[in-house]
Amino acid sequence: LQALPTARASFEVQNSPLSEGAVLGFEYGYSVYAPEVLVLWEAQFGDFANSAQVIIDQFIVAAQAKWLQTSSLVMLLPHGYEGQGPEHSSARMERFLQLAAGDNLTIANCTTSAQYFHLLRRQAQRMQTAPRPLVVFTPKSLLRHPMAGSSLSDLAEGRFQLVIDDASAAERRQSVTRAVVCSGKVYVDLMSSDAAKSAEAEAVAVIRLEQIHPFPAERLQRIFASYPGLQEVVWVQEEPRNMGAWCYVSDRLEAIVGPNTPVRYIGRPERASPAEGSADAHAEEQARIVAAAWSGVRVPQLNVAGG
Repeated sequence: LQALPTARASFEVQNSPLSEGAVLGFEYGYSVYAPEVLVLWEAQFGDFANSAQVIIDQFIVAAQAKWLQTSSLVMLLPHGYEGQGPEHSSARMERFLQLAAGDNLTIANCTTSAQYFHLLRRQAQRMQTAPRPLVVFTPKSLLRHPMAGSSLSDLAEGRFQLVIDDASAAERRQSVTRAVVCSGKVYVDLMSSDAAKSAEAEAVAVIRLEQIHPFPAERLQRIFASYPGLQEVVWVQEEPRNMGAWCYVSDRLEAIVGPNTPVRYIGRPERASPAEGSADAHAEEQARIVAAAWSGVRVPQLNVAGG
C-alpha cells in the first residue's frame, strides 16, 4: 500500500487472542467513538459470532433503544451450506432476525459482487444521517463463482436492490404459477441445477430477497402482482426449518399474498444442529431441496442420524 503513489489511507495489522467477544466489543466501541469511520468486522467462519453473542445482544442491536447510542458497525458473517460441517456453515441468521425490530439494524444476504459493493456504499452514505449496524451474510463458495460476478457497469452505475426479480421470467409472466423466494447461496444452487432448464421451470419465477430486514414488503408485493397467474409462493432455504429466515418471513409473505395464495416451505426439517456432519448427507439433502423447489412436489424429508 505504501508503494502506491496515490495512497493516503493508513493500514495497521494487529495480532490478538482469539476472543471474538473482545474483538467485536472493540470494533463496536471504535464505531461509536469514530462515527465518520466505516468499521467492518469479518468472521472467518459464521459460527465465530457465537462467542461474541453478548456484545451483539447488549450493544449492537439494543444500544440505540437503551442509551440513544448509534453505530454503523458492519458485521460480515460467512453463511452458506458448503458441506464443511455443522458449525462453520451457519452464522445463525435466525438469531439476528429474532433481535431485529423496527430499524435497529439492517440484515442482508447478497448474491452478487455489485450488490455487496452497493450495500457497503449505501452504509457509508447513511453513516451521518441514519447510522445503523449492518449484518451481511457472505457465502464463501460465491467468492469466485461466475454467477456472483458483476460487470463494471453494474458496479459503476447500479445501486443496491432490496429484491431481485427473475429476469428470465419477463417474457413468460402470464404462465408463472409458482414464485420461489430465496436468499443468498441457495439461489446459485437452484439456477445451476439441470431442473432450471426443464419444462416445469417455465411456470416458476425465482425471486431473490437481498435485504431481509427491514422487510421489503412493498417491493415484493409489486413483484407478486406482476404475475397474474400466481397460485403459490414457496420459500426455499438451506437451513433447518427452525433456523434461517423461514420463521421471520412466513407471516410477512402470507400478509402480502393474502389467504387465497398458499405460502409453503422447502428446506431441511427441524434439527438441533445447524447442518449435517457428513458431506455426502449434505449433498443428498441439498439435491432434494433443489428438486422440490422446481417440481413443486412434496418430497419426503430425509432423517439423517446425528444431523
